[in-house]
Parts: sequence; C-alpha cells; structure tokens
Amino acid sequence: MGNRMFVPDARADYRPLVNCAQMATAAKGVQAFRTYLEMIKFEHSVFALPFAMVGMVWASVEFGGTGWPGWRVFLLIVLCMVSARSAAMAYNRIADRDVDAVNPRTKMRAIPSGLLSLKHANLFFYGSCIVFFVGAALLNGLTLALSPVALFTVLFYSRTKRFTPLSHFVLGLSLGIAPAAAWASVTARLDWPVLLVCLGVLFWTAGFDIIYSLQDEEFDRANGLRSLPAEIGRAEALNVSRLCHALAIVCLALACWVLSVGVFAWVGVLVAATVMAFEQSLVKPDDLSRVNLAFFTLNGFVSLGFFAFVLLDVLL
Repeated sequence: MGNRMFVPDARADYRPLVNCAQMATAAKGVQAFRTYLEMIKFEHSVFALPFAMVGMVWASVEFGGTGWPGWRVFLLIVLCMVSARSAAMAYNRIADRDVDAVNPRTKMRAIPSGLLSLKHANLFFYGSCIVFFVGAALLNGLTLALSPVALFTVLFYSRTKRFTPLSHFVLGLSLGIAPAAAWASVTARLDWPVLLVCLGVLFWTAGFDIIYSLQDEEFDRANGLRSLPAEIGRAEALNVSRLCHALAIVCLALACWVLSVGVFAWVGVLVAATVMAFEQSLVKPDDLSRVNLAFFTLNGFVSLGFFAFVLLDVLL
C-alpha cells in the first residue's frame, strides 16, 4: 500500500473473498440504522467527547468566567465531534475492508459481511465530512481554517499501520486534538495550556490502543501490518503501553497545575490514574482474556470520570 493517503472511491466494487454462507443480505430500515452505528462504533464516542467537553469547560472558565459557552457553541462542538469521528470510523472500515475480510475477529463487520454496501459506506463518509465542515464554519474562522487539518489527522490513522508501528500514537493524536478543537471553538484561539490536555489524551489513547492490538499480534505479523505488538512482542508492547499511561497522568496533572484548577479536578486526575493502573493490571502477555473489559469499559470510566470531576470543580 505504501504511505500514500487514499480517498475512498464510491465507484469501487470490492467484494471480499469470504465464504458465501457468511454473506448477509444488505441491511434495511431500522437494521440499516443499527448497522451504521455499529460500523462507526458510536458508543466509543465516550472516549474522546468527554475530553472535548473538558477543553470547552476550561476555555469557558479562562475567557468567559463561567464553564458554559452557550447552547449554540456546545451543540456545534458536539456536532463536529460526532461527524468527524463518524467520518474517521467509516473511512477506517472502507480502507481496511480487505484486511477485515480475512481476519477471523473482524470478517463479520458490516462491509465484508455484506450488511453494508461499499457505495453506502462511501456516501455516509462523504456526508459526515460535509456535516463536519459546515459545523466548523458555523463556529468561527479559526475552526474553519483548521478543519481540513483536523479531518486529515483523524483519517490518516487508517493507513499508518501499513508502514509504521507508531500508528497507535497517530490514533492518539486524532483523539488528542479534541480538547484543543473545543478550546478553539470557544475562544477562536489556541493557547498552550490546552496542549497539555491534548498530550494527556494522546498518550492515554496510544496506551489503550496498544492493549487492544495485542489480540491481533499474530495476524498483523503474518499480514505485514506493523502494530507495536507485532513489531516488538506482547511483553515489550505492554511496557510501552504502561509508560504511555504514566505520561498521560503527568500531562493531565500539569494541565491542572498550569490552569490553577480546584481540588475536584485533581481528584479527577487521581481517579483517571487509578482506573488506568487497574486497566494495566488486567492484561498480561500470556493472558488476554480481559482485554475487552480493559479496553471498552474502563476507558469510558477514565474519560467520563475525569470530565465529571472537572465539571464538579467548575460548578462548586
């Protein structure tokens, strides 16, 4: 594949080589709606959206004296976050459809299984991009100017595993820009303190993505996909994941210190650190039975828990 950036082609007619018995008829009606939500893993918005809310709240406090920017800005931030993430996930499913078709863990995803046609996936992708650009334009000039950079960042991740084991950090960057984007949405400027939050999210995301990729170590190595576990093995990859989570806590703590937040925000840092430590304790190089608990459940507690305490800090 090389390292070129590819744009999905709605005219492409790719049919993965899977057993006919595994092919499903195209989803329709309510089932189609559920299929789209499954494709973009809508429930995973809980990972990045709360940190975007942290950026929004802290920006509102710093420049408005209150943690609330108003309904218009709030709703546009949510719209941009959801549409950008939807575009990124749709692009990921389109770009990885050949890999997903031969991976036992992913071959029943919507596109390779036939539940969703490539044409409809492309339409969803382009529609999400349009909604994102419109939302950014309605916020302010800076968000509109930076919107192509933001969208490229979240899309680029889908190609990085083909040429670098640092793909986990690119994914981290794609989620990590969320607090800065929300900050810019409120203030029409970027200030360096929010970049500490971005770094915290980047390292947190890279750490849990490394854990998730442990499941595909052998498949990635056999198919030339350069995930960190495939490159350096499970044990060393887990060590990198633990270092990432330690750095994430340091960055979040520095952000709290620079912004002179109250005690409840510091409690949020402690809660995030505790959950990350527990997450790391669940996964061993020779025992991946609790990866889903570590990835899906606990990371939701990290983001939602930190935001809850930041919000409580502002309110009190």
